[in-house]
Amino acid sequence: MIRRVIEKVQTLFTRKPRRPREPKRIPASEHHINQQLVPRSALRVCDTLQKAGFRAYIVGGAVRDLLLDVAPKDFDVATDATPEQVKQHFRRAIIIGRRFRLVHVMFGQETIEVSTFRALVNEERLTDQHGRVLADNAYGEQIEDAARRDFTINAMYYDPTTAEVIDYHDGVKDLRARRLRMIGDPEARYREDPVRMLRAVRFAAKLGFQIDEATREPIHRMGELIENVPAARLFDEMLKLLMSGHAVACITRLRAEGLHHGLLPLLDVILEQPAGERFVMLALSRTDERVRAGKSVSPGYLFATLLWHDVLVKWNARIAKGEHRIPALEKAIDETMDAQTEKLAIQRRFVSDMREIWGLQPRFERRTGKAPLRLLEHIRFRAGYDFLMLRAAADEVPAAFADWWTRFPHAGDEEREQMLREANENEPATAATRRRRRRRRGGGSSSADGEPRQTTT
Repeated sequence: MIRRVIEKVQTLFTRKPRRPREPKRIPASEHHINQQLVPRSALRVCDTLQKAGFRAYIVGGAVRDLLLDVAPKDFDVATDATPEQVKQHFRRAIIIGRRFRLVHVMFGQETIEVSTFRALVNEERLTDQHGRVLADNAYGEQIEDAARRDFTINAMYYDPTTAEVIDYHDGVKDLRARRLRMIGDPEARYREDPVRMLRAVRFAAKLGFQIDEATREPIHRMGELIENVPAARLFDEMLKLLMSGHAVACITRLRAEGLHHGLLPLLDVILEQPAGERFVMLALSRTDERVRAGKSVSPGYLFATLLWHDVLVKWNARIAKGEHRIPALEKAIDETMDAQTEKLAIQRRFVSDMREIWGLQPRFERRTGKAPLRLLEHIRFRAGYDFLMLRAAADEVPAAFADWWTRFPHAGDEEREQMLREANENEPATAATRRRRRRRRGGGSSSADGEPRQTTT
């Protein structure tokens, strides 16, 4: 028996090594990629590196989109040159990243991201206690690099010189079947990088693909791993999801997979309330329309819409307790932002935009004196106005009120005077308005629009 065991072990060690998997090479006559969709900058990077003796290919989502006859937004290049070697061949190039070292090659306003083929096995790979990869910069061959990528449809290489698509994992087949399939064991791949679960949802929603059952099954069990992702990286991924032009579909898919819990903590509650869900979905549908029309979208405005309902609930609760409107709003905003930023590191410049958009909303209610004219001069007036229109569409404010602010900026002097008189006569006198009027009659130190005057001594 011992001899049989020894013979079995010897047989294992003397077996011929398995040949590496040969990729499918798909010629231009079969894939029909329109090379006019490839910018000169990406062609130049590949050409420069190939002339220097390296292999270089357009890779990832750009190849996927080219095969779908869609103009890619970004182009990445994969090569066997190291980051230092890549940098030597371009005048404007910088090495970035710690987790994965990359090179950004810049051509005017365009940036081409260049990565070196990654090794499949790296004994020095640094991971956390949950298996998430923290650092992995071991370089390898193209076949290993393909196996390292997440989904089959993102693991294809396009050589602009030969016009061939190199496909190791049947990505073209999955593309034609409109199927999203993970390379390797999905559970292990999600542990390496939990963000892949969000990417699966985003790609499926954006492309209208079905997630392969083996790829989909672990998601509901492993969703909590997203809590281990750094807040800044989570913010970047959420921004891609929300500004994909398919935000409504993405949010719907997130909820279906149970991934929205804990991702946007306040959104969990908002989406469970009819008024909040209506407002958010209306905001996202309008964002989708702008993205698809090629118009710009402000991340600050977008996140202001997502979190507004929570601010509104807290604001109304404070007013009901007798707090003044403006201080109550500021406190409500602070509470909302404190709760949210623990999970999602919204960049400071976007937080500033959000606060200003929210802070302008009560100022739209003041349509007396010079307050409306001063509001027109505010640098965030347009964003605040768009937000007001969204609130009107969601029936938060009267349609007549929104119409007044639509006409006022374009009205002439006489028409503005008439509109201000009518607004002053028709608006019910609030407690704040009565206090301002009493102070004016008594010689107080308030301006005509209720703002405190500067006094000198």
